[in-house]
Amino acid sequence: MEPDPTPTAPYPSVWRFARASRAHVVIDAADYYALMQQAMGRAKQLIHMIGWDFDTRMRLGAGRRFWNLPRKRINPARLGPYVIWLCARRPGLQVRTLKWNFGALKFLFRGSMILDLIRWWVHPQIDFKLDSAHPLGCSHHQKVVVIDDKFAVCGGIDMTSDRWDTPEHLEMDPRRHKPYSKKLYGPWHDLTMLVEGDVAGALAELGRERWKVAGGKPLITCKPQKDSAWPKGLKAEFEDVEVGIARTRAEWHGCGEVREIEALFIEHIARAKQFIYAESQYFASRAIAEALAQRLAQPNPPEVVLINPESADGWLEQTAMDGARVQLCHAIKADAPGSRFRIFLPYNAAGTAIYVHSKVMIVDDEIIRIGSANMNNRSMGLDSECDLFIDSARPGNAHASAPIKRVRIALLAEHTGLKADQVEAQLAANPSMIDLIVQAPKTGKYLEPFALRPLADAEKAVADSALLDPERPEELFEPFSKRRGLFRRGGLLRRPK
Repeated sequence: MEPDPTPTAPYPSVWRFARASRAHVVIDAADYYALMQQAMGRAKQLIHMIGWDFDTRMRLGAGRRFWNLPRKRINPARLGPYVIWLCARRPGLQVRTLKWNFGALKFLFRGSMILDLIRWWVHPQIDFKLDSAHPLGCSHHQKVVVIDDKFAVCGGIDMTSDRWDTPEHLEMDPRRHKPYSKKLYGPWHDLTMLVEGDVAGALAELGRERWKVAGGKPLITCKPQKDSAWPKGLKAEFEDVEVGIARTRAEWHGCGEVREIEALFIEHIARAKQFIYAESQYFASRAIAEALAQRLAQPNPPEVVLINPESADGWLEQTAMDGARVQLCHAIKADAPGSRFRIFLPYNAAGTAIYVHSKVMIVDDEIIRIGSANMNNRSMGLDSECDLFIDSARPGNAHASAPIKRVRIALLAEHTGLKADQVEAQLAANPSMIDLIVQAPKTGKYLEPFALRPLADAEKAVADSALLDPERPEELFEPFSKRRGLFRRGGLLRRPK
């Protein structure tokens, strides 16, 4: 692999800074999928989709359900047929899809997806590849879509099943069902960011490099075009703003290790003066916990609110992440007693836990970062990740502070069941998000404090060793080394008693 192009930002925490003519935060997948259907429908040259998972059976938005309907002008609603329909209408359009190779056998249990992939396979305008270009035990976790090198998406939402939901997170919502099934899945919360302009070109470069490393043939070079795929009628929250890009990548066959995301987390936490608002699927990163403990132990610490799911999804994730969350919370409490660090768990109006898959952090309404990286060790050093951030302290970005605040208010409103103007008014009277959350009526959606539970000795051992959530690939084969684990030798956190 050729070395990365010279970055425009000489920082260990940033790969690139690039301007966006427009940028917009999309909350929850119902809006995202509908917007992506519009954006893909406006593609002229190249659609490049990069993800942890794809399910061609998933419904994007409006359209016909079946292949055999004669009304060809009406687009199919589902991803697989929709891509073929687009290619038929635009002979010059190329579509490239890159998915993590692990879990490929799941295709066998996804019914019609096999037929979709065969249709994609034989189509001259479509190429679907599985990405195995990473060390054993690592994953390709980025969620990026680039269209015509001028419009792009980066965030936490995969184009796969069991993700669609609205901000209302209704109980037993009949629209929240598995593909070609009446079986419902639970409430799901997620985020992503749409960008247009030079930053989309930078993400296109990142995608081209990843495609090449995965063994793909060079992608076409998009010709300059006036229009972008930005969805019509969507008013951007941010205009003419600089966006930073940070990555994680494990060392692999000439590709150097990249830990920009970890460095960026530490940098942003250290900068916090008033508050940090964050959402993450996990809280299991030693480096992030140490950075929080260090900042919280200083005079005038910020208030830190972290939204997590009640429990990780799946037995393996629960074993690896839930125990680590408890141990790290105990350690932060010991290092920074009386700190203003709180974890909250979201529930809908019926009391059903809302699964948090989003990855977002807002600092002092100055910085917003959204991407694929969770607050766990894997996202800091093992898996391929990509985050975007907007920093209003950067030159030419002062106008970004107001929309960053609006995003934070919208998220707090969604989780507390309050209206956005109520949240804004209460924060104006008392800026404490913890007080807002605790005092909010539980008549609709609500947040509950995370309760620290005692861990069994076996759970402590697994959590402390970070056996299932290592920071580097080689640690997978050093399970008992003192140089690894949540409370490694030389680390800043003390092991809780």
